[in-house]
Amino acid sequence: MAEPRHAGQDARADRILDAAKDLLLRWGYRRVTIDEIAKHAGVGKGTVYLHWRTREQLFLAVGAREAVAMIEAVVAAMRADPAQIALHRYMRRFFVEAMRRPVLRAIFTRDDETLGKFLSSPSRKPLESAKLVASREYLGVLIEHHLLREGLRPEELDYSLPTIVFGFFAIEPLLPPGIELGLEDKADHLADTLRRTFEPAAPLSMADLAAAAAKVIEIFERLALDYRDAARGITGE
Repeated sequence: MAEPRHAGQDARADRILDAAKDLLLRWGYRRVTIDEIAKHAGVGKGTVYLHWRTREQLFLAVGAREAVAMIEAVVAAMRADPAQIALHRYMRRFFVEAMRRPVLRAIFTRDDETLGKFLSSPSRKPLESAKLVASREYLGVLIEHHLLREGLRPEELDYSLPTIVFGFFAIEPLLPPGIELGLEDKADHLADTLRRTFEPAAPLSMADLAAAAAKVIEIFERLALDYRDAARGITGE
């Protein structure tokens, strides 16, 4: 059993993650070594391995920490306005928050220049997980409160929903030069596509949204904890 963590361990881990993120974005995954990260963070190479056993685990932790920040921003919006739990509004904010964070943007747009071989590593899969798009539990709550089209089941969205959402990320490098849309405009197109595809034709009931909000927020808070654990490293096991 690992020893309990303390503030010094967390601060040191954050310093290492800051260094890894900075070098990843400046040099790309191919060029960044544990030696360089340790030097940049002001720690010994062995100290890095006290937190993460491999280079891939370290970069997974970098992405996981960014995912936590993104989910926390989503939850804050939901707390401020229960209408934000609606599928099209949640995914709109998800898209904007991910694209504003360079590490997540590189992951979701499959930026080979930044991530290189990390894109083909099994380590990156939790960061592209369907859980980040919409878990069946979340979708089940929406269905329970009549916030999705009549007759839809959560498992029926396993293919179609991620295909649409990840398609909006993946299309970025393929867009012709003549298309000049800002991030908010792209997010609006995603939201409109999801609303028309998966939600009732009539406006969503504010009473239904309010009734479902607490359940949805709890689901995403648990998801944030999962990613936070992934970011903490092996000293948190």
